Amino acid sequence: MKEKVILAYSGGLDTSIIIPWLKENYDYEVIAVAVDLGQGKELNGLKEKALASGADKVYIEDVREEFIKSYLFPMLKSGARYEGKYLMGTLSRPLIAQKLAEIAKKEHAIAIVHGATGKGNDQVRFELALKWLAPEINIIAPWRIWNIQSRDEAIQYAQERGIPITATKEKPYSEDRNLWYMSHEGGILESPENEAPEDLYEIITSPEKAQDKAEYVIIDFNQGLPIAVNHKKMNPIELLECLNKIGSRNGIGIVDIIENRLVGMKSRGVYECPGGEILYQAHTILESICLDRDTAHFKSKISIDYAGLIYDGKWFTPLRESMASFFDKTQETVTGTVKLKLYKGNCLPAGVQSNYSLHNEELSTFGKDTVYNQKDAQGFINLFGLPFKIKSLNLLKQKKGN
Repeated sequence: MKEKVILAYSGGLDTSIIIPWLKENYDYEVIAVAVDLGQGKELNGLKEKALASGADKVYIEDVREEFIKSYLFPMLKSGARYEGKYLMGTLSRPLIAQKLAEIAKKEHAIAIVHGATGKGNDQVRFELALKWLAPEINIIAPWRIWNIQSRDEAIQYAQERGIPITATKEKPYSEDRNLWYMSHEGGILESPENEAPEDLYEIITSPEKAQDKAEYVIIDFNQGLPIAVNHKKMNPIELLECLNKIGSRNGIGIVDIIENRLVGMKSRGVYECPGGEILYQAHTILESICLDRDTAHFKSKISIDYAGLIYDGKWFTPLRESMASFFDKTQETVTGTVKLKLYKGNCLPAGVQSNYSLHNEELSTFGKDTVYNQKDAQGFINLFGLPFKIKSLNLLKQKKGN
């Protein structure tokens, strides 16, 4: 009886050639596991393709709702963006690893195989998660051991074996897609001096071609979580798909970034994240009236560290879980409604309200009021500025003494 290995299978270039490579170099039963994260039509015919490529068995696991509720929404509540821009659709990696580990144990597999390259971050994300979830199971990473040295060679390998792929030598992009985002790397994007070509985008209409009329969208939140769009309640999948459509036709959510990879190099990525960008903007606006100053400032500081933990693949760690508990606490009063104005790539605030709002018009108005005594400011400034005044007076004494 052959030993079994579990392959994280997407049907893309890398995982498509891994199946025949495993068959040619090992005597394994290959079980392909595809995780449905909202790739849409990319899943069409995936099982048949895997079997035709040599897989002995195929699992397709629908985890879309779990992805949103247990991974994306906690990240949204934190406000985490890697290096201030990237909304980290690769948060899918620990969830994929979780499903791989579950099936590996069910099938009594000896190893889990992934298609991440030796230059990328995903190898770390997958393997850190697997070290926690299934430390007893071996990991095989073909890109670190085979003789294929480039995407061009990988394309040639697939063509020689009649394996259908979408990547070509003219468009050798490495792409990843789920409900949250689509990423593009490689090819012409490798040179930072090149503008991303317009035909690169597969989800978002470019701002230049977006509709000429501004569109308004209203999002309701309950304790930091979005629950309705334009006053229509939706489940998490419906809500994100709806916002993806709205954002896409308005050119919202394009991020072109030179990011600092965990493995030590700078790398350019172009990301499409229409629904996510709308949610982040709306959530930030709602927090601005619902969180007190100290909490808001502290949260913004540690969200940077939280983004780093997610980016580095440290999802299943005590620190990440502890920080998530803090973010949950901050969201207890983040309930209300946000209105946004979308226009050709711009996502602008157009109104916000909450029963938990800390904004008080009587206090903040520039008009006449009866609740704020402006004379009180003098004493406050005198006390607040006392250390500065004492320091300055001491410096003056020192100068006179010299």
